[in-house]
Amino acid sequence: MFRRIFLYLVIALCISSCGPAFFVPTRMKSYSYGIEPATKGEQTQMKEFLKPYSTHINGTMNEVVGNVTVSLNKTMPECTLGCFMTDAYLESAQKKFGKQVDMAFMNTGGIRLNSIEPGPITIGKIYELMPFDNLMVLVDLTGSQLQAFLDHISSRGGWPVSGGSYTIENKKATKVEVGGKPIDPEKKYTVAVSDYVANGGDQSNVLKNLPQENIGYLQRDAIIEYVQKHKTIGMPEGTRVTKVND
Repeated sequence: MFRRIFLYLVIALCISSCGPAFFVPTRMKSYSYGIEPATKGEQTQMKEFLKPYSTHINGTMNEVVGNVTVSLNKTMPECTLGCFMTDAYLESAQKKFGKQVDMAFMNTGGIRLNSIEPGPITIGKIYELMPFDNLMVLVDLTGSQLQAFLDHISSRGGWPVSGGSYTIENKKATKVEVGGKPIDPEKKYTVAVSDYVANGGDQSNVLKNLPQENIGYLQRDAIIEYVQKHKTIGMPEGTRVTKVND
């Protein structure tokens, strides 16, 4: 049994050492395998084998990349934690994709911490905040399509945004501004979202089949690089989402 586990680990390590790659699955299959309980001796051997890797991983997760000066919280409709994340997405998207990006969004359900408290922020904490390997995707759409997407967001209570603002009124998006200007139904816009949302996740069907760009860049990496660059993270600027009634 130990030999089988050892073989699987060697294969996994070989694959992981081949450099970054981006793949799109076309189909999936699952199989079930029974695993025999390891003996005490095998457990000791396995722990010794994994020790250098666990030490390396723990060191990476405990690495401090910046400092948070205020409490960032997950709330609705406005969300300081989400605004921090979307600010990171917007800035990183423009840098990585090398083009103008008008707005960035984060679905509230994808935020997996309720708050980040003042103090040092580690890579491990960012993994807790964004544990999924969601990729950043750029979607090109018209102002009318963006309005429909914002109406969908508003019907779900509102999502954090960077690069614009909107008011939720009767579960619709009103007073929409992009870059400080009222939304233009005929204008072309580019927004940054996760591949999950871009492909219709969280019932975002309005984005499905729209032109998109994906370079295999993780949203989590965007947050890490943003914190590493700015070092100190304070309160996100501006009121971006306002709710006036139900």
